[in-house]
Amino acid sequence: MEITDTTCEQKKDAWKMFDTISPTYDSINHILSFGLDIYWRHRVLCYLPKKEKIKLLDLATGTGDQIFSLMNFSKKIQTAIGIDLSSEMLKIAKKKQGKKSYANRISFSRESATDLTLCNESVDCATMSFGIRNIPDVGACLREIYRSLTKDGRCLILEFSLPKTLWIRKIHLFYLRNILPKIGALISKHSHAYTYLNKTIETFPYGDDFCHLLKSAGFSNVRAIPFTLGIATLYIGDK
Repeated sequence: MEITDTTCEQKKDAWKMFDTISPTYDSINHILSFGLDIYWRHRVLCYLPKKEKIKLLDLATGTGDQIFSLMNFSKKIQTAIGIDLSSEMLKIAKKKQGKKSYANRISFSRESATDLTLCNESVDCATMSFGIRNIPDVGACLREIYRSLTKDGRCLILEFSLPKTLWIRKIHLFYLRNILPKIGALISKHSHAYTYLNKTIETFPYGDDFCHLLKSAGFSNVRAIPFTLGIATLYIGDK
């Protein structure tokens, strides 16, 4: 499936859609992924930089689940910053934050992933889970991440992908096109949001193609680690 002008245009205002679906966002994620989204986020923990007192940046943070997943199980993270353009998603993230013992080490702010307010070389690790495919200018986002990372910093991007094995891919595409949109629409009452989700998963570059984008932004030691038969992939790039 080719990327259409309509899909690209939708990405510019994707945050408005996330504002709308924010009340049911977490629960639908868990249902549609059969709980695998929780497992995938937890696995990111294994690939944090090998250092103490990590300053973490989480882009397209949404309701903050990637930050909380890491900080619940790692004492290596000294501080974390979560950014997103959806104010309603950030409100939920801040409510969750208030219940955490490490709440004073996290800050959330509304800003664009392609125009960060962070100083050069100010964070040790940047994470982004299931958000990069919603960014209109992926190259600009990756360059901003690279700029913000310290020397020897690491970028960890978790995103949906398509399985390489043909029969598994066919089953997965059937699910994405015929089942996921209906369940998402039924629970959220917003059918457009989950049709959009399907389109962005199918059209977004994955595997070697996304690794090439990371390399073009300046990252080295780039690799792709498939999760659950390739339904999701963790991309790693070092500065």
